[in-house]
Amino acid sequence: MEEQKTQHTELKKPCINCGAELKYQPGTKNVSCDYCGHKEEISLDENGFEELELYPYLKEMGAQKHSEEISMLHCKNCGANQHVEENYKSLHCVYCSMPLILEDAYKEDWILPGAVLPFQINQKKSFQIFKKWVNSLWFAPNNLKKAALDPQFTKGLYLPYWTFDAQLKASYSGQRGEYYYQTKRVRNAQGKTVTKRVRKTRWYPASGNIAGFVDDTLVEASKQKKGRIPNKIARWNLKLLQPFSSSFLRGFVTEKYTIPLKQGHLSAKGEAQRIAERWCRQDIGGDTQRVTSMNMKLSQETFKHILLPVYISAYRFNGKEYNFFINGENGTISGTRPYSFWKIFFAVIFGLIAIGLLIFFSQG
Repeated sequence: MEEQKTQHTELKKPCINCGAELKYQPGTKNVSCDYCGHKEEISLDENGFEELELYPYLKEMGAQKHSEEISMLHCKNCGANQHVEENYKSLHCVYCSMPLILEDAYKEDWILPGAVLPFQINQKKSFQIFKKWVNSLWFAPNNLKKAALDPQFTKGLYLPYWTFDAQLKASYSGQRGEYYYQTKRVRNAQGKTVTKRVRKTRWYPASGNIAGFVDDTLVEASKQKKGRIPNKIARWNLKLLQPFSSSFLRGFVTEKYTIPLKQGHLSAKGEAQRIAERWCRQDIGGDTQRVTSMNMKLSQETFKHILLPVYISAYRFNGKEYNFFINGENGTISGTRPYSFWKIFFAVIFGLIAIGLLIFFSQG
């Protein structure tokens, strides 16, 4: 068992030329050496992704078959749990930039990732996206462009998510609504009698059965006190998922899930309920629908633990820290930013003057 664990995550494969650690190169299927340029192709499982049966894991049976020990670092400031596939002499928390104490590293079990979406953009590209974003900000202080962005505080982070698959069946009863229109004579605001088309609905009883496959319901598997990933960037193309290999993690930080599988499954069932209701409404048809009752059943439920890429960092401006996040697959950015009081003040004054001049000339 120990040998299998070492193969998955703890083995640091050195460069055959100079002995340095190999790192994953975003947008490729290669690891390479930063010192001599040597490249090696990542070997992937030909069988593709492995979907794990859900209920044996929920009942804590068979969990050891696809789990292993990894080394973890815990941030005492914000609570983030981080795994690093690289030998750092010093390391800062990806969320709050506080120093992590490497001597405090500990071992912990996790369910092995079934798939990973490798980084598609590198750190240099993420800096370019950040600078373009800063230049586009309205009412930003003039010297914001000079804000210090220390590369050591910008890290590529793999976020943990659960995905759930299931066969869905449901029976429902409800009503199908069909629109029709009547012409009425009403008085308008000026007291005049005018004709108006009024939309009404005729309701007819409806019932039936729906069935289908619910594929890759995505549920976040970690939630921190600080640095919550904005919804704006939390969208990835899951068609780019690759069978898990620890080689994709080299040079990056990986966050361990803190939301248990059981809780993630409850969220997925809620999403399945919404999907089932949408399918029922489509089946009912008409112009509008009412679903008064629905009996949903899920079967053949499976899950995967997957890792998705994001660049996360903080920059300091006038003594205050601001966070920004960049989707590591498509480059979407979201972040907090400072505002210039004086720019906003003078913009308001200019706007009031412009309105005053328009009123003056219109009256003249």
